[in-house]
Amino acid sequence: MNRFLFLPLVLLLLLTLPASADLPSGVTLQSDIAYGDDPAQRFDVYLPPQPQNAPILFMVHGGAWRVGDKTNERVVENKVAHWVPQGIIFVSVNYRMIPEAEPLVQAEDAARALAKVQELAPGWGGNPGNVILMGHSAGAHLVALINAAPAIAAAQGAKPWKGTVLLDSGAMDVPAIMNARHMPLYDMAFGDDPADWQVASPYHRLAGPMPPILAVCRKRSADSCAANRAFADKAAKFGSKADVLPMDLSHGEINKLLGLPSAYTQRVDDFMRGLGWKL
Repeated sequence: MNRFLFLPLVLLLLLTLPASADLPSGVTLQSDIAYGDDPAQRFDVYLPPQPQNAPILFMVHGGAWRVGDKTNERVVENKVAHWVPQGIIFVSVNYRMIPEAEPLVQAEDAARALAKVQELAPGWGGNPGNVILMGHSAGAHLVALINAAPAIAAAQGAKPWKGTVLLDSGAMDVPAIMNARHMPLYDMAFGDDPADWQVASPYHRLAGPMPPILAVCRKRSADSCAANRAFADKAAKFGSKADVLPMDLSHGEINKLLGLPSAYTQRVDDFMRGLGWKL
């Protein structure tokens, strides 16, 4: 099998594995809260014991813009175990996928989910103004797009958030990807119209100050860190804080291992502390 086809198939399989039913002591789960009429427009909320004005970590899963799920073990387990017992509300989001919804519409879904989370947060004991966005892979592209162009979120009713953690986005500069040799999954996501590439590209949508970002990338990849550094450099020109964290981990490990005791998790915690979170 062509390696450019095999890698996405393996990745997509991993991203559809269900999560374990076990939760840390005292953590409760509210499942499938609707933020739209489509069955895919749902999110899960993991609540710490007796939250009061709690920060919210808003997580968007990956899956090549066409598969994946909010309950996936790699998306949820270690992050919930690390952050929720510290008093943080963790939200895991589903969204419509291709072919039903192109990536820009998916970003609008994520923004609409954010608006719903902010609306409901006081009822959970959460602080709607103290939200950090996080996404992995395609999900990192979606939150990067929202962060680069906050008008996308504002149009869906979302209020400002504190910052964003990107877990190895594969699509920071969509035109650059499409104009070079690339995996077929990008064609399925972004099509063949250069105008569509531009509007779905975080690098190209970035045109002014944005919330701070921490962009985690793979040292082992020739493209991952370079694309994230280019995005961070452009953000810095607008006075925005943008840090890049190269990790000697695979694409999947960057997602799965976050939350386990490590220098990696500590570095993400440090970014969150810089945004005012007490960890």
